[in-house]
Amino acid sequence: MIYGSATVFTLLLVVTLSIKGSTGLQWIVSGLTVGSIYALVAMGFSVIYSSTRVINFAQGEFSMLGGMLMYTFASKAGVPVPLAFILSVIIVTLLGAGFERLAVHPLRYSSVITVIIVTIGFSIFLRAVAKWIWGSDPVKIASFSGDKPIRFLGAALVPQSFWVFGFTALAVLLVFLFFNRTIVGKGMTAAAANPDAASLVGISTSTSSLIAWTIAAALGAAAGIIIAPIKFAAYSVGTMLGLKGFAAAILGGLGSAPGAVVGGLILGVLETIAAGVFPSGYKDAVAFLILILVLLAWPQGLLGRRQDVMA
Repeated sequence: MIYGSATVFTLLLVVTLSIKGSTGLQWIVSGLTVGSIYALVAMGFSVIYSSTRVINFAQGEFSMLGGMLMYTFASKAGVPVPLAFILSVIIVTLLGAGFERLAVHPLRYSSVITVIIVTIGFSIFLRAVAKWIWGSDPVKIASFSGDKPIRFLGAALVPQSFWVFGFTALAVLLVFLFFNRTIVGKGMTAAAANPDAASLVGISTSTSSLIAWTIAAALGAAAGIIIAPIKFAAYSVGTMLGLKGFAAAILGGLGSAPGAVVGGLILGVLETIAAGVFPSGYKDAVAFLILILVLLAWPQGLLGRRQDVMA
């Protein structure tokens, strides 16, 4: 499936370039930038799901808060960008960890549906608080490396895109190493697969859940921060970003970190191409159309496992 997905994605890029030339290249570059953000959000969904079998519908609000906090620290308070980035991620990470301890952990013996409904309520609460604190007007955050576009084969690439690509690659590498090369990460995977057996060998499902929520919150916050200089930050952006991240996670295979990346990139490119071919108002429909088609035809996603869907 990995090679099949790569082949389909490559064919999509080749066809777009052959038909539209430099315009098609611009679509692809823009789509990969947006798709990288979707990939980070989708990874947050996958990390929590692979560890707890819970879908966190507040994931998009973590991204929204990351962007708004970055605006407060960097634009309003004048804090240096690196420090503002770190502070914003830490605050959102602590918020995610606190929510897990105060709301998710007490419901560990409840049904998954109950926990999902709680995450939806938390999402609504965070959006309301953000509107109360920052208002309803979008805000702009300065780019990390200036705004002068870089020309490449007729396409324009803003410097912030390199930050998006670089951080996404770094996040993918770190998540992969954590779950595949560390005892804690392997234990979290085992706890999700068989909680009873994991507890017999000393693996705490409670700790696994806390770590998963912490990682997901950090990924969401970072995604919101690095995309904010390209797209305006606002209290309302989290909902759509979360839904598209969820669609990307489903497309790639919910619970699969590599699948989240593949799904995010494909979704971003398809969405950008749709915006170029059809009226721009239709681009948001692409994510949900893909979500419906994948759930109907291939519910485990491109790189997911059937048992993840059936669990």
